[in-house]
Amino acid sequence: MRVLTMVGTDHHPFHRLVRWVDEWSRRFPADDCMIQYGTSMPPRHARGLAYAEPDELNAWMGKAQVLVCHGGPTTIVEARRLGGRPIVVPRRSRWGEHVDDHQYLFTNRLAQTGQVLTASTQHEFEVLLDAALADPAIVRRGDTDDGRQTAATVQRFGSLVAGLFS
Repeated sequence: MRVLTMVGTDHHPFHRLVRWVDEWSRRFPADDCMIQYGTSMPPRHARGLAYAEPDELNAWMGKAQVLVCHGGPTTIVEARRLGGRPIVVPRRSRWGEHVDDHQYLFTNRLAQTGQVLTASTQHEFEVLLDAALADPAIVRRGDTDDGRQTAATVQRFGSLVAGLFS
């Protein structure tokens, strides 16, 4: 599979990301594209499934040339553990995609350190996806910390979020 997109398991739909990937897939039907769409609308052009078992999803993540995902820490850490540098479109609260903008803040921090690639608009997303398919090295993890920096960032993020509810 060339492109695997994951919106995760949150109950908030993430139609925006599904639409962006599905529209890209319509224009490039020869590219093998799978979307795990959760509670979002199913894709019309790409292959799709609502949910997958974790082992199945991890196997797909390990084989996909490009990983596209929401900004959930667990999904990003797993993508990086498998050697990927995912293209991330964080969920935004203003569009009803999540309760707050923690994914946006978290992924911006990861992007500043080169751990992920982020897109805020459909055009940015398409440019990143096209570049990643043209040069797969763009979306391979280039660091040598075996995920320790990502894990430390996730742990710090969790501590900060936990402090909000104390």
